[in-house]
Amino acid sequence: MINVTSLSKAYGKKQVLKSIELSFAKGTISGVVGENGAGKSTLFKCLLGLEQFDGDVSYSGGTLKNVTGFLPTAPYFMTKMTGLEYLQFVCHARDIAFDKVSEKNLFDLPLDRYASNYSTGMKKKLALTGILLQKNEVFILDEPFNGVDISSNILIKDILLKLKELNKVVVLSSHIFSTLNEVADTLHYLRDGRLEKSVGKEDFGALEKEMSHEQIGNKMDILGLT
Repeated sequence: MINVTSLSKAYGKKQVLKSIELSFAKGTISGVVGENGAGKSTLFKCLLGLEQFDGDVSYSGGTLKNVTGFLPTAPYFMTKMTGLEYLQFVCHARDIAFDKVSEKNLFDLPLDRYASNYSTGMKKKLALTGILLQKNEVFILDEPFNGVDISSNILIKDILLKLKELNKVVVLSSHIFSTLNEVADTLHYLRDGRLEKSVGKEDFGALEKEMSHEQIGNKMDILGLT
């Protein structure tokens, strides 16, 4: 269980997160939604200890960062490092045996090529493969479906459901409500840095309509399309 208590984050005078109270349980998939700039990525970085913040993040299984796999929106890879070398690197970082990699190349990536030359979708798939090989207990995924082909999206959904079955903690952000409806148990709606509400699957549709109304409103009327 991850418990977030009174988490606030500011960059100078700009308050990005405001007294967030959340919990993420094992064996569940939690979606974090909100428009761009709502604070989703900042929240994830705070959970990981990549940003200083006010408040508290506690994890019942020990030191959270030591058991967490993080998939950023745009993964970065060092130049002159092949996909295979990257996977070897992340496994060694967690003292995980690096073997039978060809059998675990779920996305059929060209592991002999430099990872920095991969396409956006391939980079995301390589980074996801890496954190899966690490055998983490917690997975924090920032827009895992963006820039990825349809067949890989289907595979990623299957992976998420398997992680849930394995009693992992899974937290993800996405703007694709149809996908969230397939995998998530709970949605947490961030708005202007505040936790507006948390809803169960039965209320996902109502939340999508609410967010659409708040974010779009009468903008189509403003265009005056005829």
